[in-house]
Amino acid sequence: MWLPVIGLLIGLLLGFWTEFRIPDAYTNYLSIAVLAALDTLFGGIRAHLQNTFEENVFVTGFFSNILLAASLAFLGVHLGVDLYLAAIFAFGVRLFNNIAVIRRILLSKWTARKENESEV
Repeated sequence: MWLPVIGLLIGLLLGFWTEFRIPDAYTNYLSIAVLAALDTLFGGIRAHLQNTFEENVFVTGFFSNILLAASLAFLGVHLGVDLYLAAIFAFGVRLFNNIAVIRRILLSKWTARKENESEV
């Protein structure tokens, strides 16, 4: 569970402490890569809360999602079609779905804890 959170924190700290700038030509690729990474992160948190988390699935999913999304954007640029919008839509839907499931799991755990405390 802590692997995704630690990776996110390290990435944020490196981003804030360095003066690294992404050229404008690559902003579509970066936005898709960030969205794919967030989708994988929240998918990992969801899997952990459902007790189905596997590190190898998380790591391979992380890199394959980013690679697939960037490939779609690259292909779309060369075809003259905004294919990156398809990746944004797909990862966006999955991201919101994962967040909704995480919210439901946490609310049910919180409600169960409150009920247990009131019974005691």
